[in-house]
Amino acid sequence: MTDTQQTGRLYGVGLGPGDPSLVTVRAAELIGKADVVAYHSARHGRSIARSIAERYLTDGQIEEKLVYPLTVETTDHPGGYRGALDDFYEEAADRLAAHLDAGRSVVVLAEGDPLFYGSYQHMHKRLAHRYPTEVVPGVTSVSAAAARLGQPLTEAEETLTVIPGTLPEEELTARIASADSAVIMKLGRTFPTVRRALERAGRLADAQYVERAFMAGERTGPLADVDAGTVPYFSVAVLPSKVAPLERPAPPAEGPGSVTVIGTGPAGPLWLTPEARGALAAATDLVGYTTYLDRVPARPGQQRHGSDNKVESERAEFALDLARRGHHVAVVSSGDPGVFAMATAVLEVACEDAYRDVPVRIVPGMTAAHAAASRAGAPLGHDYAVVSLSDRLKPWEVVAKRLRAAAEADLVLALYNPGSQSRTTQVGLARDLLLEYRAPGTPVVMARDVGGPTERVRTVRLADLDPAEVDMRTILLIGSSQTRAVERGNGTQVVWTPRRYPEA
Repeated sequence: MTDTQQTGRLYGVGLGPGDPSLVTVRAAELIGKADVVAYHSARHGRSIARSIAERYLTDGQIEEKLVYPLTVETTDHPGGYRGALDDFYEEAADRLAAHLDAGRSVVVLAEGDPLFYGSYQHMHKRLAHRYPTEVVPGVTSVSAAAARLGQPLTEAEETLTVIPGTLPEEELTARIASADSAVIMKLGRTFPTVRRALERAGRLADAQYVERAFMAGERTGPLADVDAGTVPYFSVAVLPSKVAPLERPAPPAEGPGSVTVIGTGPAGPLWLTPEARGALAAATDLVGYTTYLDRVPARPGQQRHGSDNKVESERAEFALDLARRGHHVAVVSSGDPGVFAMATAVLEVACEDAYRDVPVRIVPGMTAAHAAASRAGAPLGHDYAVVSLSDRLKPWEVVAKRLRAAAEADLVLALYNPGSQSRTTQVGLARDLLLEYRAPGTPVVMARDVGGPTERVRTVRLADLDPAEVDMRTILLIGSSQTRAVERGNGTQVVWTPRRYPEA
């Protein structure tokens, strides 16, 4: 090629889901004008992309069939499956580059959209920086499936998650559980795993199945009814929008619903586990302390029942009564629900005769102690004890006895509920008691509103712990004799407790 000769232009052309009439006008024009039309196929030689584009092809065009050396079978290639494919993509790109260098325009056909799980993207990564390139979008299988189902994918503030069915089952389950709406691609051989993941995530009843949308042999219906042996690669699972349809939703079914006590972590959505997200999304009713309910995004169709922080037993009974009437209730708790939180209150009421048949499940969350420790370093790196300084539910004499025992055992202490407007003496009493066993310089991590907008984490000496700086949103981590507070080279301080304890 001379310096003055222009190269050809590369086009990645999306063909849509299968019906040739869904090919865009721009795509049809480019296919008809191209000097070279390239398309991928398996070793059997048949190309779905070419069959969709066939009506737009013209006489005299060069066709480049890019035949995969393998699909799912094993290979003796030294680089394994991925190495064999990489070599194939390099060879295919070289073939197309030869046409482009000769000044020919090259259209690479792609089912759906060229840059959405498409084979074209491998050509694009290897050629687009070398040649003038245009990508023509196409209707994706996601949009086609929703259209065939006649159900919205997302509405209002819902998010859509697209998941490849080739993920491991545990990962599939976690992503499905945390999704509002979802489309799971690449079924075929993965269908049994996907079905199990949907069932484990509690979403199987919502899942719809779409096979060959806008193609011959199209099939749709509830995914739970599909025979795994009949599922091809060109099929998807859809979890549509959860926003209620225009008609009034059916009342809860007679008989027990369920109660799930959910730990939301110490602050906002970043601390939620996928399991907790899924359980919150599946609930018909949310019950909890109003401050904690406000951290949970509102969802259409869900009822929210907020209450004061000091009515835990009443809140638990209310949730269980809703469940007896067929509601699926999420009781929202900060941190972990089993650590000074709502799980005990719910289980205490649930063990009464009137509620023994109501299913109750506990979903864990990130604890305040662990969140605070992560901000400081690793102060809980060895044995530690967790104690609530509140004497509202137990006498101070019991609190002091437990503090003394932990101090004598040289345990790191995580102190919850250290103080409030009505409890102002406990922090000072605990400090003075611990100073009988710990050195004045023992590191104390003071962590307030971890993960929240007013987060403040700092380390002070035990002797300098000021009760006036502690409130109910603060957690205290008090080191053992082995805990270290170390200044590092970048000007930050880390607090850590060695895992190895010195021999006596």
